[in-house]
Amino acid sequence: MADLPKTEKLLCERDGGWLTIWFNSPGNRNALSSQLTEEFMSVLRAVKDDRSIRGVTLRGKGGVFCAGGDLKSFSVGQSGDDAHAKFKQMNYEAGELFDLVMGLPQVVVAYVQGAAIAGGLGLMCCADIIIVEKDAKFSLTETMIGIAPAQIAPIVVARTGLHIARRIMLTGARFLGEDTPDYNLSDYVVEDEVGYDAVLKGLKKGIYKCASGAIGMTKEILMATAHLDREGQKQFAAGKFADAITSEEGREGIASFVEKRKPNWAEDV
Repeated sequence: MADLPKTEKLLCERDGGWLTIWFNSPGNRNALSSQLTEEFMSVLRAVKDDRSIRGVTLRGKGGVFCAGGDLKSFSVGQSGDDAHAKFKQMNYEAGELFDLVMGLPQVVVAYVQGAAIAGGLGLMCCADIIIVEKDAKFSLTETMIGIAPAQIAPIVVARTGLHIARRIMLTGARFLGEDTPDYNLSDYVVEDEVGYDAVLKGLKKGIYKCASGAIGMTKEILMATAHLDREGQKQFAAGKFADAITSEEGREGIASFVEKRKPNWAEDV
């Protein structure tokens, strides 16, 4: 496994091929402070090329997933000659974090307990698979305090569709985990951590049969699709297919099919 950077606002736990990244700042409900954000980005960059890690779960300590931006820090420096440029750069860096999560080659699972509010809900939407507890709380509160859900807007739209995103962003709607299927904001709703463990065990059975490099390439294709015209999509996909099938993984996969055996990456869990 890759050496992970030392962190104070994150805890990282390895269980075989699975890494759980805990947001560990319960004093501010795991808000995305500059320190937590920097540490999170450092960990993601450290693990993205480690193919021994098959999947990553994001979750929060203290019974809450993430309360979004660190509003107390926002209150400092809202005026002054450099305020506009400073906050523009801060928000841009949040977008960079979300891109790192979405672009991670491993399967990313978000497990939401307690609450995912504002940017925390946006961060949740960066995951490939979302598991929520039925009594967890959700809201996009930005417009209620006079700001805009800026970097998360396109990410939430991609998850919910434009019509639902409009409704929840423009009304400050509050809802529970049990309601998230109505908003396209979860893949699984569970009662508690026992339910989460059961869902994750089932997911791992499939994920551990898939080639890690192929998962990474598939995510690249999925992420690129929205930004390319049809010709660009065909060209990008064709290149990735050629990369995959001529790779060591691709050769092993085809050989295992022909020889009627498991490929060397397949694990029973």
